[in-house]
Amino acid sequence: MSALISVIETAAWLKENDNYLLITHRRPDGDTLGSAGALAQGLRELGKTAYVLENHELTPRYAPCVTDYIAPADFNPDNVIAVDTATLDLFTKNALDYSDKISLCIDHHESNTNYSEFLCIDSGRAACGEIIYDILMQLTGSISQITAGHLYVAISTDTGCFSYANTTAETFAVASKLLELGAPVRELNKKLFRTKTMGRIKIEGKITSNMEFHFDGKVAIAIITREMMETSGANEDDIDDISNLPVSVEGVGYGITIRELTSSTDCKISCRTVPPNDANALCAKFGGGGHKTAAGASVNKTVYEIKEEILETLSSNENIISLA
Repeated sequence: MSALISVIETAAWLKENDNYLLITHRRPDGDTLGSAGALAQGLRELGKTAYVLENHELTPRYAPCVTDYIAPADFNPDNVIAVDTATLDLFTKNALDYSDKISLCIDHHESNTNYSEFLCIDSGRAACGEIIYDILMQLTGSISQITAGHLYVAISTDTGCFSYANTTAETFAVASKLLELGAPVRELNKKLFRTKTMGRIKIEGKITSNMEFHFDGKVAIAIITREMMETSGANEDDIDDISNLPVSVEGVGYGITIRELTSSTDCKISCRTVPPNDANALCAKFGGGGHKTAAGASVNKTVYEIKEEILETLSSNENIISLA
């Protein structure tokens, strides 16, 4: 069981120690990578040694957040920090070597399993990047333009450019400060939210044309097979944030994406909801978790078997999962 520590205590711990290795989660998104890059940059500016463990699932969209901080193969850390990573199941293969050596986890997921020695968590924050911002401000009183850019990636992507229900007044306040500090907001918004590749357009077309609606249109299910990816010419970058597509349909309370990964029985569930519907409660039934409005799970069954189990779960657990 982790010892819970505050932002102030976390900053003090970081100041007292050194030689850090930062770990990001599998299928890394903007929050885990932006947070790791920002923390590494901030620690280096403080005179500390800080690297990010190479994540082999890194995509070009978010690579600029961490490429300058990747650890050399012979780096031997004194302290390992997991960022935006709720469970050990989300560790990459190379990160598993450190699974019993995690000194600190900084996270915002209520489903965190307390696997680290120390845990700095605030499930009320929209993104882990908000917590990293607080920690760095506590450490130094300010942050650099480079760090501000990384944090803007973290926060803006985890809030859908501030459009998701998790966005709070604190989120806007932090984003405003990052803009003041020189984060290239216009450039990042164009790259992250207003540019689509041909592969993205084609895979969206396949998803929308085959999307299923259940429970009088309150549940939308999208299936993404490897064949769909191949025929669309889509890659991992192209499907970033694709799980928000089903829930964007009017009247949908549960938007569920089921995707084939390396094989027909290696699949990922991504659930997005409109309150009061609970994505975390649904994904917990499949061994996953996350937030009430955004959660996921990995399941070793076919997409069609998973779809049927999801529909059965939604039908038989009305006391836990609302379809209002």
